[in-house]
Amino acid sequence: MKICSSVAAACMVAAGLGASAAFALDYPARKPGLWEMQTSDGPGSKGSPQAIQQCIDAATDKMLRDMGQGMGKDMCAKQDMRMEGGKLVIDSVCKIGQTTATSQAVMTGDLSTAYRLESKSTYSPPLMGRAGATTVVEARWVGPCKPDQKPGDMVMNGMKMNVNDMMGARGKK
Repeated sequence: MKICSSVAAACMVAAGLGASAAFALDYPARKPGLWEMQTSDGPGSKGSPQAIQQCIDAATDKMLRDMGQGMGKDMCAKQDMRMEGGKLVIDSVCKIGQTTATSQAVMTGDLSTAYRLESKSTYSPPLMGRAGATTVVEARWVGPCKPDQKPGDMVMNGMKMNVNDMMGARGKK
């Protein structure tokens, strides 16, 4: 679903992968280190891809998966995850304000070197004037985090933030 701010979109990538705790599948965690993700609006899109770098450790990856699980429980009437021929398929029906988003995400690859996630959504009524959207995330493991990075650091549009710090600050309010 391409409905989020840039920060939320990056979190959605990790969170969408990790909703597995609510499902019977034993879905593996991403390999710790530096991940580079390219997000785009899918084939034929005129929009520019967005590059995101994220430094994770096991605890950060788990926190993002848990966050995705929590968001799904709060917003979604349906979240089904299954394996089909080596692909992870996630079907969901979620409420975004007054809009119902019906989505299917398909993930290929693995979480130790590279993966691709393609999500197609329809919105009823249209969301921000759009009846549907396609989002593609292509991610690859780059290597260990850089010396000046700590787990949770995310670099996007030249801005550096830490999702662990952001989630901690939210919990204290």
